[in-house]
Amino acid sequence: MRSTRTALSGDDVATRPIAGSGIATTLALCFAVALLEGLDLQSVGVAAPRMAREFGLTVSQMGLAFSAGTFGLLPGAMFGGRLADRIGRKRVLILSAGIFGILSIATALVSSFEMLVLVRVLTGIGLGGALPNLIALCSEAVSPKARNTAVSVMYCGIPFGGVIASLIGIVSAGDAEWRHIFYVGGVGPLILVPLLMACLPESKAFRSTSPDMPITPSPVGEVLFGANRGLSTLQIWISYFCTLIVLYFLLNWLPSLMAARGLGRGDIGLVQTFFNIGGGLGALCIGMLMDRLRGGLVVSGMYIGIIASLAGLSVAPHLGSLVVSAFCAGMFVIGGQSVLYALSAAFYPTHMRGTGVGAAVAVGRLGSVVGPLAAGQLLAMGRSASTVIGASIPVTLIAAIAALMLLRRPRAMD
Repeated sequence: MRSTRTALSGDDVATRPIAGSGIATTLALCFAVALLEGLDLQSVGVAAPRMAREFGLTVSQMGLAFSAGTFGLLPGAMFGGRLADRIGRKRVLILSAGIFGILSIATALVSSFEMLVLVRVLTGIGLGGALPNLIALCSEAVSPKARNTAVSVMYCGIPFGGVIASLIGIVSAGDAEWRHIFYVGGVGPLILVPLLMACLPESKAFRSTSPDMPITPSPVGEVLFGANRGLSTLQIWISYFCTLIVLYFLLNWLPSLMAARGLGRGDIGLVQTFFNIGGGLGALCIGMLMDRLRGGLVVSGMYIGIIASLAGLSVAPHLGSLVVSAFCAGMFVIGGQSVLYALSAAFYPTHMRGTGVGAAVAVGRLGSVVGPLAAGQLLAMGRSASTVIGASIPVTLIAAIAALMLLRRPRAMD
């Protein structure tokens, strides 16, 4: 006969949301971390034109600088998610925030291209470790019916962080002022760490399952491919990989592509600001729609919107249409990725969710490396900005097919 304590630590309790004040605190603090992560992720893209002049970077070197940070995200996400299933989501999130805060400040102190690449790789490790735990904390703080909304509330912090990065880029005058953005992006997480330690509640789902967990977590292969999860895992990975190719291409190259089309610094900042505002609104709206409407309908509309907005960016003739296209691209690309993050959490049980989500984020990060590098190579070959943007459309179609197939798969019962 099961004891009372064991009965209360089973699936029912694991999926029961924490109290209302705890939910609000969790979502607010996770949003704050995501805001700072978004600021750091887009800092290099905003600073790139001035960094290129200071260090004498070629187009190919700029692509490598963009991909260095995202390359670090891959091991960070994998190990951060795995470690979270052993010691808890809160501890790993605090550690990750401290790492990317310190290394963001270090980015402002680099004096060569080689140092820049190294520091951005290390920064990416901290950023990568944070994201799977943000997803797990938010998805486990609420009932499964509100999971998409909760993750979207958190994730919209990333594009809003990009808005802050764009505004800092606009108000920072002079070619040498690019370092300010990294100082802001580094001090913020270090201030936030004590608040996380004092106020962030650990996931109730993690706490309630941890007494019954084995000392050694399930092997990674069992987590990802056991119990008929193999096909779901592959579909998550494909949708992440392809969508993040498009997203990180835009995050890193949009300012430079707009500069190539003759826009001034203020106009470039305006385009990128509206891209991020659209992303924040899209993350909120699409996540809420996923909890209220048929998933296939929402995902189909989301990917149609991505394709239409990419086409608009590639052919927009003047600033006004570029701003509108950038707003729509942010809404559907960033909003779409937030939905994919919430979906991944639904396909892995609580005691292995960190590992499953972390692996998906890590595989997706391969796409975030490929996107900026491929764009850099196309531009180095003399391709126009419109051609490079249009090349993202076939990749988007592959992501859409994988995501729609994923919605037909069975989800975890906890």
